[in-house]
Amino acid sequence: MEFPVTQSEAQWREQLTDDQFAVLREAATEPPFTGSLLHVNEEGRFDCAGCGALLFTTEQKFDSGCGWPSFDDCVDGAIIERPDHSFNMVRIEILCAQCGGHLGHVFPDGPTSTGLRYCVNSLAMNFEAEA
Repeated sequence: MEFPVTQSEAQWREQLTDDQFAVLREAATEPPFTGSLLHVNEEGRFDCAGCGALLFTTEQKFDSGCGWPSFDDCVDGAIIERPDHSFNMVRIEILCAQCGGHLGHVFPDGPTSTGLRYCVNSLAMNFEAEA
């Protein structure tokens, strides 16, 4: 896949922490209940830690109890989905539509009318509180 924002591996490594690089560029997963954005309760926005693209808002966030920040919807056009057959499972991986960074997965078990649960690594995002 080609994305509007591209960088070399060296540029990504210079820009991101080692843990962010592992998640965004190598599809790693942070341990559950360890992410800094799991319990964000203030109003604001969640941007891609790789390219700064707006992904989610706090209005879309909910506490799913799964150990990672969860959202019932995303900003229109912010996410690309693709099948993920790793670890002998069938899941839907979610990527930033701008840079292709791995964010997490989306599941059809959300509690709201969307029926979706975007399960996202905190390391893949930055939070900006509303002023």
